Amino acid sequence: MASSPATIGDFSVLPVSIPPLPSFPKNAVHYLYVRRHTPKIPTPTDSRSLFVTNVPVDSTEAHLRALFASLVGAGRFESATFEDESKEAHSQSQSQSLIDVAQPAHAARLLQAHGRKRKREDDEAERAREEAAVRLPSTWTRPLRRSGSTAVVLLADEKSVQQVLKAIGKAHKTKKYPAWPGSDDLPEGKVPPLGPAWLKAHNRLSYPDRQALQASVDAFSALFARREQEAAEIAKRLRNEPDEDGFVTVTRGGRSAPASRTEAEEAKRRMLEKQEKKKEELTNFYRFQLRERKKAEQAELLKRFDEDRRKLEAMREKKGKFVPEA
Repeated sequence: MASSPATIGDFSVLPVSIPPLPSFPKNAVHYLYVRRHTPKIPTPTDSRSLFVTNVPVDSTEAHLRALFASLVGAGRFESATFEDESKEAHSQSQSQSLIDVAQPAHAARLLQAHGRKRKREDDEAERAREEAAVRLPSTWTRPLRRSGSTAVVLLADEKSVQQVLKAIGKAHKTKKYPAWPGSDDLPEGKVPPLGPAWLKAHNRLSYPDRQALQASVDAFSALFARREQEAAEIAKRLRNEPDEDGFVTVTRGGRSAPASRTEAEEAKRRMLEKQEKKKEELTNFYRFQLRERKKAEQAELLKRFDEDRRKLEAMREKKGKFVPEA
């Protein structure tokens, strides 16, 4: 087996021995590329994180935990975040969630503009419960990574990062490469198996239990109806409350009754006060400009007066030199 370079650029090359499998009964070597994690936007955990690329397609956190334990011992590994998981979390934060889908567009606008504000913690907890209730059951027991994907490994401290990089260099010198953990090396129940068992489980989960599916549909319908009811209550309140300008918001369904005379008079009074306030603000705002304009007009008048005076003096001098014919 040809030797591989110890480093490529900023990456340390970690050869990993892949044990024989029934689908491929030969020993193989897979290369991981490891460096310190230096993202564009720094985070507090960068000093104790490693960026790993070219992870195997069947990688899980349990696999990486066992691999790093074989390099520097147990207790150094904390967690791992894979590329597809971080992208999914980022896309979910920017895209519509199941809760946003489970309400009509007009209800969403009304609730966002006029809904009662709740505490952020309570809102997030309730949103998580509602999303869990309306989410359909998953059809896969275990994801597979894209070929050549990446992961960020979080270790216990910065010293652990140094020990991992040092262990990778030592593995190149001794030619004793760590083995990629198989099903026998991982805790039972934490990593579902691949192969025929994985495909059989997918086929079974593609036909979920009727009661579980019905519960998800019922939760979605109940959430949709509740959001419709909340929007209807807000629309009814807006149809009977004029705004500060004396206007009544036109909402879906039209007005059920005109605003009362007392409400209209109060709204008109507020509107007149607002107009007086705006007029006063505009007067104060343009006072400086009016003063400057008057100064400019006075300067222009003085300039024209001087020009006319010089013209008059020139005409007088010319008239004094005039000699009429005899």
